[in-house]
Amino acid sequence: MSQTVVATTDKLPSRVSWGAILSGGLVAVTVGAMFNILGVAIGAGTIEPTIPGETPDASTFGIAGAAWLMVSNLLGLAAGGYVAARLSGTADDTDGVLHGLSVWAIAFLISAVLLGNVAAGTARGVGALVQGAASTATSAAAEAMPQAGNLTFDPEALAERLQSSLQGGGDPATMTEDQRRAEMTRLVAERARSGAFTPEARDRLTALAAVEFGIPQDQAAQRIAELEAEATQVTQRAETEARRAAEATAQAASIGAYWIFATLLLGAAAAVIGAKVGTRKTLLLASRRYG
Repeated sequence: MSQTVVATTDKLPSRVSWGAILSGGLVAVTVGAMFNILGVAIGAGTIEPTIPGETPDASTFGIAGAAWLMVSNLLGLAAGGYVAARLSGTADDTDGVLHGLSVWAIAFLISAVLLGNVAAGTARGVGALVQGAASTATSAAAEAMPQAGNLTFDPEALAERLQSSLQGGGDPATMTEDQRRAEMTRLVAERARSGAFTPEARDRLTALAAVEFGIPQDQAAQRIAELEAEATQVTQRAETEARRAAEATAQAASIGAYWIFATLLLGAAAAVIGAKVGTRKTLLLASRRYG
């Protein structure tokens, strides 16, 4: 008569093979890199600089490159999952799938770090665009204001000429040309920083311009009003363009994040499929003795 002995233990033996996982990860990265290099070779071969119209445009290159990159990664992960499951020696489908997912995690670890840095850099770029809209508009307004009508002069050149000149406060008629222009430069610069003339600053600039260019004060006031309207339009256009650029950057970052998520999801599926194919199909049968 036979006797069956059942051994019990409080802890199940580990069924993970880290050697198989590391080998699969190396295979996945290497195969993916190999196909990416092949894609670079094919893409470079399509460039025909001597024949107009034969070279694909940048949009086509971008779409084809993204598609090839995804396919290369999927092939690499499928190969890595197969290798890991096969080398693990397991005949259990669940164990094989888990080995394939481990390969996927290791293969994408470095990519996740790099993509995180890129995403952070993109977010900082969007913030910089939004914050720089005001300064861009201010610079554009400052450039536009000295160029309207006959009130054209170079503030930087005047600043170099008038370092020792007195700036403002006196009767425009008794001031020298350098003093008038220095004060006009200061008033224009203050307007560019604040966004509008104060009534006192506008009246002072009108008086200075009338004397400086020998025109009536009402004509000087009209030219200054036209100058300010043009500066306002330039400011509004600059702000609109900056906001559009920031919105386009944010939209591109959002689309890129969705594509990254899809790539990760498909990569996990490829690793699982490769692992299921690589899992051994041999069934281990327990032998029994009969007396």
